[in-house]
Amino acid sequence: MLSLFLVLKSADAEDVKAKFTFSVLDENGEPVPSYSRTNWGYNEFIKKADLEASAHIRDDCLTIRCDVTVIHSEETRVPPSDLHQHLGDLLMNKDAADLTFQVGGETFSAHRFVLATRSSIFKAEFLGAMKESSAASPIEICDMEADVFKSLLHFIYTDSVPTVLDVVTAGHLLLAADRYNIVRLKLICEEKLCNQIDSSMVATTLVLAEQHGFHRLKEVCLQFLASPSNLEAMVASGGYEHLKSSCPSVLKEVISRILPAELKVANDIIMEMWK
Repeated sequence: MLSLFLVLKSADAEDVKAKFTFSVLDENGEPVPSYSRTNWGYNEFIKKADLEASAHIRDDCLTIRCDVTVIHSEETRVPPSDLHQHLGDLLMNKDAADLTFQVGGETFSAHRFVLATRSSIFKAEFLGAMKESSAASPIEICDMEADVFKSLLHFIYTDSVPTVLDVVTAGHLLLAADRYNIVRLKLICEEKLCNQIDSSMVATTLVLAEQHGFHRLKEVCLQFLASPSNLEAMVASGGYEHLKSSCPSVLKEVISRILPAELKVANDIIMEMWK
């Protein structure tokens, strides 16, 4: 029995697609239909008895042709989502905007349904009663800086924060995200602050975390201050007095992290004297 196989040897041609045909050629060099097969290989291509009885062996030689056809097929590549770009353009171009905000002396246009989709607070405010007056008169936000509100809107429409997000802006944006219940932005800003803790800003960050209930951020600050050298540097910083006056109870937690157990009673007495 005559067996035939075709093997792909090139290591970097794994994605090549092809079809091929094995054909026994007659005395005129033409394929013999009864001895033509299309497949990757055959264990039983031609029986030995049939081959010997045929007229296709000449001078003890047999000619077999293999026709290979490479199939060039372009893969359909799905591009990444560009929804954020379209929504970003919508915000920038103000097309069909139906809300106006006054923040820090600047005016911002927005779309109530976009804001309501991204924030449960905005949803309750703009869709709860469908107040038409909000479209006619500007909505004034007094306790937020204009650049922070701009970054907030940018995230709402594009799901992205500025490429360079400094610690101060991250703190303000964290409060804005918490205020409007934009969970993903809140987590991004909190993560940024957790990764940038140092002696110069840990006191103000700890006040922020304590007053607004950012438990993970507070824990990271406390772990940082559990080091006596870090605590000493924090006390020497300008933020210490702010921490002492704003959140004196947090200082008790800080001291408890570094005092041995037998001194915690004395610490409680000292903290009582501070009140």
